[in-house]
Amino acid sequence: MTLESDNRYFIDEFVAKRLNLPIWGVASIKSFAETIGDEISDIVEHFSTAIVLGHPLSASVLETIIDKPNLLYKHHYQKVNWRLDNAALELATEIQDLGYLSLPIPASLVTDWEYQRGHLSHRHTAVAAGLGWIGRNGLVVTPRYGSQVRWVTILTDMKIAEDHPVDMRCGTCIQCIEACPSKAITAQGCDVIKCYEQLREFAKIQGVGQYVCGLCIKVCRGRFQSRS
Repeated sequence: MTLESDNRYFIDEFVAKRLNLPIWGVASIKSFAETIGDEISDIVEHFSTAIVLGHPLSASVLETIIDKPNLLYKHHYQKVNWRLDNAALELATEIQDLGYLSLPIPASLVTDWEYQRGHLSHRHTAVAAGLGWIGRNGLVVTPRYGSQVRWVTILTDMKIAEDHPVDMRCGTCIQCIEACPSKAITAQGCDVIKCYEQLREFAKIQGVGQYVCGLCIKVCRGRFQSRS
């Protein structure tokens, strides 16, 4: 086995047994370099690889959303992000203890509010790692969970066998278009500004206070989930 394969096996065991996460992949930083923000652009030159971790959202929690986000979804959304951040920190620490560099990028930390961007695009790292494709709603669509997944990324200089993008698309499905309350989603993709304006309105709901929606995520299910 090569060093890249050995490291791949180590990460696989760690993610499955220690972190108990069902989705992860590896991509070259070069594949999403254009999404990296200025705050980390200088340090990124020391890294070569991205490890992407995914945490499924609860389909049952999503079912409680009718026409706007509710307190249960807001709480669940926060806890999934919290668990991802903890998982990224734990894996990054383990990698560092092995003598490599590691930089965990928070799951949901906004650095550009106008365009809802963070230190990098977890969507693009997930796609580069072969975990799904960008759907009409602008989110990653996975074969198993649809868009019902949150993401976190760890950058490292550890050499790990990489994954490759999948050749899959949404086909004729337009459920996210029909579900979007702001009509931000069309066949051509998602209008980020319209989406942001709707999120801002939802954030005014008493108790929500956060830029969440969940409506297009609720209807974007994986191929192995029941649609009844």
